Amino acid sequence: MSLIQSARSVATRSALFSASRTLATQSPSFKEKLDSGPGLDDFVRGGPAVETVTLGNTTQPRLPSFLKTKIPTGASFTKIKEDLRGLKLHTVCEEARCPNIGDCWGGSDKSKATATIMLMGDTCTRGCRFCSVKTSKNPPPLDIHEPEHTAEAISRWGLGYIVLTSVDRDDLPDGGAEHFASTIRKIKYKAPNILVEALTGDFAGNLDHVALVAKSGLDVYAHNVETVEALTPFVRDRRATFRQSLSVLAKAKAEGVRVTKTSMMLGVGETEEQVLDALKELRKVDVDVVTFGQYMRPTKRHMKVHRYVEPAEFERWKKVAEDMGFLYVASGPLVRSSYKAGEFFIENVLRGKGPKGQASVSPELAQEKAASL
Repeated sequence: MSLIQSARSVATRSALFSASRTLATQSPSFKEKLDSGPGLDDFVRGGPAVETVTLGNTTQPRLPSFLKTKIPTGASFTKIKEDLRGLKLHTVCEEARCPNIGDCWGGSDKSKATATIMLMGDTCTRGCRFCSVKTSKNPPPLDIHEPEHTAEAISRWGLGYIVLTSVDRDDLPDGGAEHFASTIRKIKYKAPNILVEALTGDFAGNLDHVALVAKSGLDVYAHNVETVEALTPFVRDRRATFRQSLSVLAKAKAEGVRVTKTSMMLGVGETEEQVLDALKELRKVDVDVVTFGQYMRPTKRHMKVHRYVEPAEFERWKKVAEDMGFLYVASGPLVRSSYKAGEFFIENVLRGKGPKGQASVSPELAQEKAASL
């Protein structure tokens, strides 16, 4: 290196060193920045506002506090879960991620705990936009031992009320109707005092299959319309229709079932007029029990929540439905079709402990009441 190049290099290093010293004296150190910034107390007290970055979908309404539930616990809950695993049984409580599993399986006491057994496997042939149960065109074959295992498990638990439901099995010639009926008959044989509610699909509209289940010895026949008629094509699988569901409920009643029941989700975009129209149609086919609950999006792959309905609105719909002549109405943000079914008034009705002379109102009287609303 020449003498001139060496001199230039020394001058450059000297200038850089001088500049860094100037910046150091002009800019606060990292420690000084921390010391002068907000402290823990500021955040705890909601102190100075800081710029934030919001990630993810911001269009969904926030989950209200009244929809938050506790982690399920309890001896009854644990016992039911162990028996289910041991006998390889499925429940809609788990498969559909129901928020009330702890309340229902726990119950206020063992005789009032309610479990909803899901028959015919855990894979459905339909794909409703609100449901998290897995789907397939060709589910595994039926377990021929399931009716016996189900009856055995239920007789062990000492429950007063049991709900049986199932996935839709459009791949089967009878939609699984005989499997359903066989399970009910075995339960009634092993534990005749247990009240049995069957929550079935629509059997693709085949009313002979509906009749087979209705005449199996059950106490309550339930089939869910899920939503108002106008929204049915967008909420349920296209093979399900509102009118087809009405025909199922009407057939069950015609076959002598004492109590028929259905359920509707709110918060999917329905209007008040549409809900009222749906209730009128249900009373026309003499449905006795209706439940209202908040739609909860199970995963991001499912349809979004349109809105979260306030508890006061659920109370209002309860009053409207009761005035229309429904024998019993359960309505609330966390209510599901089978929510604490054994603890509700319906059990007292079935056991003959309800108000003297309590009975379902005729469709004609219900229409008169509805017209006055």
